Amino acid sequence: MNKKMNRKSGQTLVEYIILVVIIAIAVIAIAGAFSDRIRAMFGGATVELGGDQSAVDTAVGTASKDLLKQVTKDGVGGN
Repeated sequence: MNKKMNRKSGQTLVEYIILVVIIAIAVIAIAGAFSDRIRAMFGGATVELGGDQSAVDTAVGTASKDLLKQVTKDGVGGN
């Protein structure tokens, strides 16, 4: 009887892990699909808070895949 309880508990944990992985994959896919729009929204907020408009224009005008190609190993964009 006790072994059945442990098995069900382990099964429940695995089910929760599977759900978390599926949700994480969905979030990554959605973020990838809307990354350009999200960058534009943050750029607008940056300008409204007194940021540099030219830097925002450069970031918004560059596609996500091109922007990622410019990132160096230390995480700094190389222009």
